[in-house]
Amino acid sequence: MEVLNTIGRRKTSVARIYLQEGKGKIVINKRDVKEYFTTATLQYIVNQPFELTGTQNKYDIKVNLDGGGIKGQAEALRLAISRALCEIDPEHRKPLKEHGLMKRDPRMVERKKPGQPKARKKFQFSKR
Repeated sequence: MEVLNTIGRRKTSVARIYLQEGKGKIVINKRDVKEYFTTATLQYIVNQPFELTGTQNKYDIKVNLDGGGIKGQAEALRLAISRALCEIDPEHRKPLKEHGLMKRDPRMVERKKPGQPKARKKFQFSKR
């Protein structure tokens, strides 16, 4: 198996991954996954596609993560891993899709409007 290249996005985060057969090592921006994502919740988000498809410790992944916050980056990485696993074996698509891992989350921050302090907040109205 050659190296598979996929991309995942969430909010303003972009995850580009290079997946190949190996022992389950994940390197993110030249750092280990446990060093990059320190909380157990974020580590669970990243490993979710492997647990659902039963492919833990089968693939090595090199990741370039850019933009956004730490949670958006974790979810972008989850989408990229899910897409790569589907390219390897189309049978993986059904369990991943059932758990909502194959859909890009389209929610973005709403832009600030002119004449307002925030996107939807208005300045206080004064009658007099």
